[in-house]
Amino acid sequence: MQVLGPRATIMRPMQAVAASPKDIFSHRKYWAARFGTAPFLPMSRAEMDKLGWDECDIILITGDAYVDHPSFGMAIVGRLLEAQGFRVGIIAQPDWHSVDPFRTLGKPKLFFGVTAGNMDSMVNRYTSDRRLRSDDAYTPNAEGAKRPDRAVIVYSQRAREAYPDVPIVIGGIEASLRRIAHFDYWSEKVRRSVLVDAKADILVYGNAERAIVDIAHRLAARATPDSITDIRGTAFLRAATPADWIEIDSTRIDMPGPLNPPVDPYATEAEMAKKAPLAEGAQVVRFIREVKNTDRARSVIRMPAYETVAQDPILYAHASRILHVESNPGNARALVQRHGEGKNAREVWINPPPIPLTMKEMDALYELPYARVPHPAYGKAKIPAYEMIRFSVTIQRGCFGGCTFCSITEHEGRIIQNRSEDSIIREIEQIRDEVPGFTGVISDLGGPTANMYRLACKSREIESACRRPSCVYPGVCPNLNTDHSSLIHLYRRARTLPGIKKVLIGSGVRYDLAVESPEYVKELAQHHVGGYLKIAPEAIGEGPLSKMMKPGVGTYYKFKELFDKFSREAGKEQYLIPYFIAAHPGTTDQDMLELALWLKQNGFRADQVQAFLPSPMATATAMYHSGKNPLRKVTRDSEDVIIPKGLRVRRLHKALLRYHDAENWPLLRDALRRMGRRDLIGSGKHQLVPTFQPAGTGLKPEGARKPSKYQSFRTQHTGLPPSPVARDRKAPAAKAKRPARAAKPR
Repeated sequence: MQVLGPRATIMRPMQAVAASPKDIFSHRKYWAARFGTAPFLPMSRAEMDKLGWDECDIILITGDAYVDHPSFGMAIVGRLLEAQGFRVGIIAQPDWHSVDPFRTLGKPKLFFGVTAGNMDSMVNRYTSDRRLRSDDAYTPNAEGAKRPDRAVIVYSQRAREAYPDVPIVIGGIEASLRRIAHFDYWSEKVRRSVLVDAKADILVYGNAERAIVDIAHRLAARATPDSITDIRGTAFLRAATPADWIEIDSTRIDMPGPLNPPVDPYATEAEMAKKAPLAEGAQVVRFIREVKNTDRARSVIRMPAYETVAQDPILYAHASRILHVESNPGNARALVQRHGEGKNAREVWINPPPIPLTMKEMDALYELPYARVPHPAYGKAKIPAYEMIRFSVTIQRGCFGGCTFCSITEHEGRIIQNRSEDSIIREIEQIRDEVPGFTGVISDLGGPTANMYRLACKSREIESACRRPSCVYPGVCPNLNTDHSSLIHLYRRARTLPGIKKVLIGSGVRYDLAVESPEYVKELAQHHVGGYLKIAPEAIGEGPLSKMMKPGVGTYYKFKELFDKFSREAGKEQYLIPYFIAAHPGTTDQDMLELALWLKQNGFRADQVQAFLPSPMATATAMYHSGKNPLRKVTRDSEDVIIPKGLRVRRLHKALLRYHDAENWPLLRDALRRMGRRDLIGSGKHQLVPTFQPAGTGLKPEGARKPSKYQSFRTQHTGLPPSPVARDRKAPAAKAKRPARAAKPR
């Protein structure tokens, strides 16, 4: 191991940092491919017997119900491994109180694959106020408490108890976002890498198809887990850094070198002669790189140890910044972080991110033989997450927005991975012809965002060298191709297919990109909106927006102008439904008050509001924990960030978003008096809350009162008058309030 200071440089032979990887479908198939394709991946011994299997090669354990649909991670991984020739079984939502459910399918020949499911188990089970959720959208009949807290750890421990000698590979979003020492909002402390706590052999992060296929074939070739250390997109434990690696201290990355004084263009020759001459051989430099680009493939960045970041929030924010800077597959270096001290010390080693899938690979992956329905074992039970997506089509992966509160970029990466138009059309036709209950309406063509399909950097070289956290903040990068013509053509082709009545867009539209293509906004507004379109400004104040990395409200107005214009041209009455976040880092009480006044001025009444939830590894979570801004270099004296912490502040910020709810009026009146804004208390047009309090309101716990079932969607979200039907339903109640026609006691 070679440890470098700020100016050291070691020359090594040229190595490709991100060479073209092997196609995931080009591996020689495992011998068990002779068994063919299973109608469903088996969940029981009886199903294995019908398939003629005496054992499974790989068993996947998941916290979700098994739905054989490409929107569910375990279905994608399972069908991909099946396509490699492996016999794959599924243990879905096992009872973790006993080891017996983990032995249901017997001992896997190669490994256990463990995931919490499509969501982090803690986010799935708890609200942003740490209240236990009563339901679970990924469970039959939405039944709650079907998965444990920190499911990856619990499932891994039970799998190890069931068969101690079977390798365990963990993955999915819970493992992906906890691959390094991370702040855990639910315990208010920094926890170790999940790899350490789960005692797993390998962690795969991101969309891990490349890694999991490579791991499966290597284990099938009798490699040992501890020998698999060179696969991108994986993390593992090792005792020490190998001797042939160049180790770089993360606190010394791009440290300033010797600076010459700036040249004064107005100085005379005599004045310049008086200045001290440069030392012999000195050069004008600003930064000196520690390692030449030719050496990056053998460079590893030493992060502050777990014990250090657990005690020092500033170093935690620094570590978060380094992790996000080293996230581009084209230039990222390996990371290492020590966990433990003395004899118990282990190194968590994180290889660079995986190379994104090609369009050909994406097409083949999404056209695997999915049944597209839940496993028959669930009978007629409804699985809400499936009901929501069963008529939707994924057209892309990844997001280059970089929103600090969102985990999509950390998980899927900034580079967009696209499917071909023909592949998407074939899936729409399959839904039309084969999926039960289809009525002619495609509910979504999208992904993490609706309108990043086939958008990318104009230059591969620039893309590979880029270290910006976002391609669209503080403005759209001039190197970004924002041409929406491919997406427009896809929309037009999809909606003209025989048997397709409507193609809706359910994914969130990135409106700062959409305004770059007015033709796209026209296409969207006139053909693909069912009356309401969801968009997410998240805030209107520059303070919170700068910490979210979201565009200013001016961009929203520009998009709204285009959307309204094209809706009118089509003779349609349509509305935008903006979403906002309460209590985000950088948000003051004044920011939320201004947002509440903006909502009232624009006639919006939010039915449900989202409070900031510090998810593991997000940049905004580092802000929340440290009070510093890791979007810039983090030091003891760097920018402080206002953090709305505590139940009182979070309740107030949520109440301001629901200013129209009488339950919140007492809290808001107290806050307005405290802020010196008594002028906003009253019944005037420009006032926020009235002075009176309706009987029976303001006394219940927050969230106890449900919206009236007679309140129309239109009124809830826009503040516009009720529809005629809703007005008729409310009429009897209105008459009952008149003294002359008071209802008689029953």
